[in-house]
Amino acid sequence: MNRFTAALATLSILAGPAAAQPATKARDTGEPAFRALYKELVETNTTFSAGDCTLAAQRMADRMEAAGFPKSDLHVFTPPGKPKDGGLVAVYPGRDPKAKAVLLLAHIDVVEAKREDWTRDPFTLVEEDGYFYGRGSFDDKAQAAIWTDLLIRYRREGYKPRRTLKVALTCGEEGGGQVNGAAWLAQNRRDLIDAGIALNEGAGGQLSPDGKPVVHTVLAGEKTFQNFVVEATNAGGHSSRPTPDNAIYDLARALDRISRYEFPLQLNDATRGFFAGMAKVVGGEEGAAMTRIVADPTDKTADAVLRKNPSYRAVMGTTCIPTLLEGGHASNALPQRARATVNCRIFPGEPAEAVREALVQAIGNPEVKVSFANPPRPPKSAPPLTPAVMKPIEAVSEEIWPKVPVIPILQAGGTDASHLNAVGIPTFGVSGIFVDPDLGRIHGLNERIRVKSLMDAREFSYRLVKLYADQKD
Repeated sequence: MNRFTAALATLSILAGPAAAQPATKARDTGEPAFRALYKELVETNTTFSAGDCTLAAQRMADRMEAAGFPKSDLHVFTPPGKPKDGGLVAVYPGRDPKAKAVLLLAHIDVVEAKREDWTRDPFTLVEEDGYFYGRGSFDDKAQAAIWTDLLIRYRREGYKPRRTLKVALTCGEEGGGQVNGAAWLAQNRRDLIDAGIALNEGAGGQLSPDGKPVVHTVLAGEKTFQNFVVEATNAGGHSSRPTPDNAIYDLARALDRISRYEFPLQLNDATRGFFAGMAKVVGGEEGAAMTRIVADPTDKTADAVLRKNPSYRAVMGTTCIPTLLEGGHASNALPQRARATVNCRIFPGEPAEAVREALVQAIGNPEVKVSFANPPRPPKSAPPLTPAVMKPIEAVSEEIWPKVPVIPILQAGGTDASHLNAVGIPTFGVSGIFVDPDLGRIHGLNERIRVKSLMDAREFSYRLVKLYADQKD
């Protein structure tokens, strides 16, 4: 109870008649049940090497069935030939069958974790000094537990949403070797996950070193992952008779030219909103440059200031960087072949072929070939950031974290949102999970999440999803 509320309560007591009213009972949020669900999920190993996503999905389905969900609304699926790579789609029917559903997506697979490297057993959830520790305690079983618990909580309370709610818990997002469940559903069971909007991981809140909320972010778009092979070939020969047209030299020169090439600045709803919002948070020279770049994308001085920061440069357009090298066939022979893998993160909406052509032009040597290392995805622009998307987030965020700015971001990495956006389901990352500057040590040793952050995010999602579920068209 805050001081203002306490003061009102005191005035009511002093007023006389109201003093006879019984005290209001605290709302039962079912936190103990949520903690048990979260613990079971974290302690179910879902690594590629030794885990079982299907088991984790079935355990969540069992909890939902015990809470009153009919089996017909619980769809545990497994991709053909991959019995441990399964997932769950749970459906909570809405009042209006014509209204588009709200999809809540989270992945349940986790990055590998070796017990000998960790301070604690990575597959035993430990609560210590205000943190939960364990592999997946943050990424992404926190979100998966919140979504699963949320539907159970709604059913327990008798809530009847206007729109159907769906929870999809999937495997394979981490790329460890499992079938990607989100992609499999999008390609094979689009009807099961069909929705007008999807909420996913990929964004959340940032805490200062002393644990105070600084900014709340919303993932409003992702860059596309694309690998290219840059290759130089040559007839070769004996190493005692060197020639100037050495394949390794040609490749080295090509990579040097790529290193000096900057793709043009590109802005969309996500990056405009990010720079406009962060300008007030960052301040100084960088903040001023952010304000100027939004007002005038041709401002080269502002562009140069921002590109000095790798985090800003990563979202200002397409980026390409060599990540693997291979060359030659013998220590005493001129190389007949030298190649590099160049990893590009392509700005939403830009065709992969245009990026390949830009690399060819930057290299400027017709003897060096640039080809696709993996089949390119069709270009897909980020879904628009409409008021219908942002206002519910801003409203609930203000209730829980007053005066903390809500800022859209473009994800330079990637999540399963790309698979849903590709089939026309607009997907946004919004978790309400605030993390320390160490980002919860995701993918690293001793992964953790603040207990308060998890519980606040649970309440945030509970309120937020109701706004979307009852939203008018």
